[in-house]
Amino acid sequence: MKAFRRIDFNWLIVEIHNKFFRTIQPNLAGVVVDLGCGRMPYRREIMDQGCKYIGVDWPNSLHGVTPDVASDLNAGVDLPTASANVVMSISVLEHLHCPATMLSESWRILKPNGHLFIQVPFQWHVHEAPFDYYRFTSHGLERLLNESGFEQIEITANGGFWTTWVLKFNYQSTRWIRGPRPVRWIARLALIPIWFLDQTLATTLDRLDFNSGEAPSYTAVARKPGSLNGSVEKTA
Repeated sequence: MKAFRRIDFNWLIVEIHNKFFRTIQPNLAGVVVDLGCGRMPYRREIMDQGCKYIGVDWPNSLHGVTPDVASDLNAGVDLPTASANVVMSISVLEHLHCPATMLSESWRILKPNGHLFIQVPFQWHVHEAPFDYYRFTSHGLERLLNESGFEQIEITANGGFWTTWVLKFNYQSTRWIRGPRPVRWIARLALIPIWFLDQTLATTLDRLDFNSGEAPSYTAVARKPGSLNGSVEKTA
C-alpha cells in the first residue's frame, strides 16, 4: 500500500488511490497483472492474498525498479493471450502516446470474464514530463473501454470540485518553499497545518456539494466478456 503522512501536501490523492485498491482487493484472484507498475506499491498485499503478481513496466523505468516483465505499453505487453485473471493500472494511461494499445492489450491478456481495474487523471497538472500526453473525462474513458471490447463498465469520480481545488492549491503552495534551508523549514512548518486542514475539509465539502465533472481523477471497472462455449469474440 502507498505510504503517506497526514502532514504531506498531497496525502489525500494517495489515500484516494489506496481506497480504490481496497475497493478492488476482494475481487483480486489468480494472476494479477499490474500494467505500469512503477514501484509496485500493492505487490505485497496482492501476493499476501494468494495471487500471482506480475508487474509490467518500461525496460528502463523512471522509478528505478526492475519490473517482472519489461514492455513498452505503447506497443504491446509481453504476456500470453488469456493469461491473466485481473489487469490493474493506476495513473499510467496518461503517460502513453498510444493509450488504446494498452487497453486492447489488456483485453487480449485477460481470460474470459476477467476484470480490468484502472485509474486515470482528469483535473491534474502535468507530471513526469515530457511523458505526459492525455487527460480523460469519464465519457472519453468509457468510449475507449467500449472500443477495446470491454463490457459492464462502471466509472467513478475520485472526489469533486473541492478535492480538486484543494490539491491544486497544495501543489502550487509547494512552490513557495524556497530559499535557504532555515527559510524552507519555516515555510513548510507554516504550510503543514493548512495542508492538513484543507484536505480534511475537502472530503466533507465534496460530500455536501459533489461535482463529478470536476474530479481530479476517475476509476473504472470493466469486464472482458465470455461466451457459453468458452470462446471469446471481440466486439467492434
